[in-house]
This record gives sequence, structure tokens and C-alpha cells, in this order.
Amino acid sequence: MLNDEIAHLLFEDESMIRDYQAIQKTWFLRGKQRIIQTTGKHRGVKSLATVDYATGQIVWQEDEQYTAETFLNFLQKVMLAYPTGKIVMVLDNARIHHAKLLQPFLNELNGRLELVFLPPYSPQLNIVEGLWKWLKSNVINNVFYHTVADIRKTSGCSWKKL
Repeated sequence: MLNDEIAHLLFEDESMIRDYQAIQKTWFLRGKQRIIQTTGKHRGVKSLATVDYATGQIVWQEDEQYTAETFLNFLQKVMLAYPTGKIVMVLDNARIHHAKLLQPFLNELNGRLELVFLPPYSPQLNIVEGLWKWLKSNVINNVFYHTVADIRKTSGCSWKKL
């Protein structure tokens, strides 16, 4: 890895925005406690994202599920966003990141994309976690979404503003 110059250092992670999870601490007037509806249906939007360490550029994708195919499609999207230069992607050890399905794609790239895996249970080392925290604390905090489409609309608009 050190023999080749790194053009892009990316941090990658996945997160789910659920229809019921956005309830957090908030201030309210005494006697005027805010009540947030919830359906408890465990629906949500699954997102994948990378953050470029040097530029802050974000590549993101929303999907129905986390599978090796989903991750492969996301890697292809990342490669389109960075058409030149060596990319080192730092990510966790999720099963989809180690799928055999990825190997032919990685081999095709002839080392242009290198995956570097974080130690287990170390989300504090992945800068994308800050992005998820911002999204969940500032965008969807204390809001009830009636549908998954509502979540997609809100999160999608937020991504585009970044």
C-alpha cells in the first residue's frame, strides 16, 4: 500500500434510519412536553456512505437491504465518483465487506481500490460515524415519519445539501 501514492482516502459505513428511532433529548416548556407518534413497525431506510478524508466529499446510496450485491453496486458508484487515482477505503468488518462476490470486481481494478479493515468494535476510528450522528441528531431528531418514503425524502434532501 505505501509503495503506491494514495489519491483518495475514504471512510465507509452503513446505517439505518428507522421510523421509530429518532426520539432524543430535547428542551420543552414546562407542562408542554412534546409527544412524538410512533408506529413501532421497524421500517426504515438503509444508507451506505463514504467520506473523503481530504476533501469531505460524500458518496451515498440508499437501499432496501445490506447485501453483498448492494455493497458491490455501491463500490461501483464510488469508482465512478473517483475515476482516477488509487483509493484506500477504510471500513468495518461487516460480512458484506468480505463477500466472495466482491473479489472479481476488486481484481478487475488491479489494486486501484484497496480495502483496509478496522479492528473489531472500533466505530470511533471511522469518521463516517460523525455523519450518521449529525443525520440522526440534526435532521431526523424528534420527528415521526409516517412512511419510508418520508424518511427517504428527508434524508435525501439532507444529503444533497452537504
